[in-house]
Amino acid sequence: MVGRKRELAELERMLAAVRDGQPRTVLVEGPSGIGKTTLVEQFLAHHGEIRTCRADGVPWEASLEFGVAEQLVRGSGDSAPLPRPAEQRLSDAISTGIRLLELWARSQEHGPLVVVVDDAHWADIESLRALSSAFRRMATEKVLVVLIADQDGQEASAEDVHDFLAGYRGSRIRVAPLTPTETQTLAIQGAGVDLTVPAAQRLSEHTRGNPLHTRQLLQEAPAESVQEWQPTLPAPRALAGSVVRTMRACGPSARALIESAAVLGEAMSFAEAAELANVEEPVAALDEASKAGLLTIGSGYGMTTLVFPSPLVRAAAYADLQPLRRHELHRKAAGIVGDESTRLMHRVAVTPFADAELADELDAFASRQAAQGAWSAVGNALINASRLSPARADREHRMVRAVDALVGAGNVPQALAFSPAIESFPPSALRDAVLGYLAILLGRPDEAELLLTGAWQRCDPKREPDTAALICQRRVLHSMSRWHGPDLVTWGHRAVELVSPDDPSAIESEAIMGLGLAADGRIQEAKDAYREVSAKVSAGAQSQRVQMGKGWLDLALDDPQTARRELEGAVPTRYRRGSTRISLWAQAWLARTEFALGDWDDAIHTVDRAVAQLDHAGLELARPLVHWTGAQTHALRGNWEAAQEHLRRGAAATHNYTIMLVPDCLARAQCAEARADYETVIRSLAPLVQLQPRRGIDEPGFWPWHDVYANALVMANRVDEADTFLAPYEALAAERGHRSTRARLGYVRGRIAGTTGDIEAARASFESSLDQLRSLPLPYEQARVNFAYGQTLRRAGKRREADDVLQRARESYVALGAQAYVERCDRELKAGGVKAGGVKAGGMKAPRTDPDLTRFTAQEQAVAELVAAGRSNKQVAVELFLSVKTVQFHLTRIYAKLGIGSRGELAACFRDEFGDKR
Repeated sequence: MVGRKRELAELERMLAAVRDGQPRTVLVEGPSGIGKTTLVEQFLAHHGEIRTCRADGVPWEASLEFGVAEQLVRGSGDSAPLPRPAEQRLSDAISTGIRLLELWARSQEHGPLVVVVDDAHWADIESLRALSSAFRRMATEKVLVVLIADQDGQEASAEDVHDFLAGYRGSRIRVAPLTPTETQTLAIQGAGVDLTVPAAQRLSEHTRGNPLHTRQLLQEAPAESVQEWQPTLPAPRALAGSVVRTMRACGPSARALIESAAVLGEAMSFAEAAELANVEEPVAALDEASKAGLLTIGSGYGMTTLVFPSPLVRAAAYADLQPLRRHELHRKAAGIVGDESTRLMHRVAVTPFADAELADELDAFASRQAAQGAWSAVGNALINASRLSPARADREHRMVRAVDALVGAGNVPQALAFSPAIESFPPSALRDAVLGYLAILLGRPDEAELLLTGAWQRCDPKREPDTAALICQRRVLHSMSRWHGPDLVTWGHRAVELVSPDDPSAIESEAIMGLGLAADGRIQEAKDAYREVSAKVSAGAQSQRVQMGKGWLDLALDDPQTARRELEGAVPTRYRRGSTRISLWAQAWLARTEFALGDWDDAIHTVDRAVAQLDHAGLELARPLVHWTGAQTHALRGNWEAAQEHLRRGAAATHNYTIMLVPDCLARAQCAEARADYETVIRSLAPLVQLQPRRGIDEPGFWPWHDVYANALVMANRVDEADTFLAPYEALAAERGHRSTRARLGYVRGRIAGTTGDIEAARASFESSLDQLRSLPLPYEQARVNFAYGQTLRRAGKRREADDVLQRARESYVALGAQAYVERCDRELKAGGVKAGGVKAGGMKAPRTDPDLTRFTAQEQAVAELVAAGRSNKQVAVELFLSVKTVQFHLTRIYAKLGIGSRGELAACFRDEFGDKR
């Protein structure tokens, strides 16, 4: 069995409850072949010591009263037959349920019992009611009842059984489809086929992640056919045979409609399908096809659409067409469908040999789509144009352009599938520019630099202005990924000068030119650039790029609300034919924007959606940026396992692009900061301190790392280093007038003043920071300033004032759900000792006060709890903003008051409180 970790974990949780005397019942459901029975068998195999009682439903016994219950009774060791009076079925169900319960209760001394009813959709209703009655009367019986039912089979089951399962009120486990990665694993383990990422994705979509159908296809189809670009994948033979038999049982009109629909695709206009089928009563034909389970009406607004129940059903219907019939339908469809792209694809389908005229038409169509930035359509058209081109030079040129378009669309796995072919082509400026583009999106700056340099050297801008502009646009992206503003602007201007203003290379360069200007400190020029390009590009896929860039800039310039509107508009791709690549960048910055605004649930949702798309797109360049918000948010909420998973998946290295390295370093530092592990914060950000050149990442607003690093230096008692590090960035933030950066650096300045004993200077810095943030919708930043402010006041002995400030910080953290900092605020408040008795974390139990603890001062109690939880003296000192000597002094007094002599004995005193946290 492949995957299924989530489903197995749910079953394990239920079994744990059963072991504790809490009976459970669960319905395991999903389509036929999804692996429901395999899941349960795997679960039981993990617990070979557990007794099981089994029964199976079968169609021919579905009307046999108490048939399944009788299997369970006999399986429980009782051979007496069940009574079946013709009347009083409900009372019989209750009495049978009680009998089952008594049988299971007798064996409780042997441990838990798992009752499994497979194919419950074919069970008789009396048995299901008996099981329900038995479960309703359970109290502390150690019984887990598992019902397994097909979603497809429920539709064909008896009405009362269907209603029973539909209204089932117990736990449900819906077995999920296999992911593309799991499909790869299944292929290699089950069939010895090493699928590429694109092939695994196509196969997963084709089978809808159904492991049974996936295994059958891998066993039946030649391995090379599954790996091909856009292969016409078949249906498994058993399913295909069932579909064909059902089709042939339909009348001529319904068959004609199904065949026409299969030619048009998986989803199509009913009007076009009816016209292609040429049937007199299309509604009647659709009704018959729908009753046969071969076609359904699609959801949505406007015209009626038809869809097949699955891609496999469509594949079976299409494969059953004879060659001449298929040819005629495609030829006729080319004259019916309204969409130009679809018309061309139908013409390609009926053209098995080279056709220069059709290849030229496809090329011209691709050029028109490129002008709109619809790169996915461009790639598909050019691949077909390459196949149909008689001349080798045309085939190669179109294939190179096709790969370039696939990369532009964000379909990196598919582009990688073709890259070996274009690497074998003779060197050219265009070929090297395309391979360089691919290297950029894979996060390989050295390789990209080499290829793009070679491309520019091979290109003559006067004779090949289009190719030269394209190389410049790739240089723009390369410079942005290095976060080098001057280079970005230089190459962007070159692209614009080489071609007409509406050329895709010019527009895409202008779409991010403002980011380069801003990264170089030219803020007003950046704003003007976006104002001009927004007026020029008002609709279509190109506007997606402009909105993404402008939203990114708005966030950096302390306008997250406008940024959110722009970035939300840049996310969709389906209706505007936009790029998945741009959508992923937009989602990454949208998540940062939602985090900044305090909408952390939305931020996590955006991250999760983007992560799923990343796995398909293979866009390594954006991976650390997407996972940054996920790691930080989960860490602040105390979800450490989830935070670590985001850190693992978003990891970057110093040989990667700056735009990958910075968010990875920040994510690691911010997760460590949430744990008050400031030495790790310093280590995590060291690559940024050492980075050269660093001008771009030091520009206020884009990468907020300076305060995190300087704060960690202060907390690690490296105050002089923090002071020296901070000064130039304070000056730069003041020069730019950047409010949130001035606030972030200001709270660190307040900490520094506090450590030198200048509490008035510290207070002035903190109050100035709060003033800078007052009109900005940045709740997390406000909470950070208040937390540092309160810690500094408490250390200076201003306990009552510190208490008020820390309470404000705590309230903000509670509203955000930042549980890690809520707990830290509570420790600070307790250490201050002013209002410690009433402190409770949001929804958490307040710390206990044993009689022994009443003799402690507030600070001694805070030190004792942290040491008992396993913190070192140095960690306690950092957490409570004390010196290590002060911690050791408090610890000596604590040992004396408790009459103990070791940290282990202290931990034992606090075991009840800290047992779940250590």
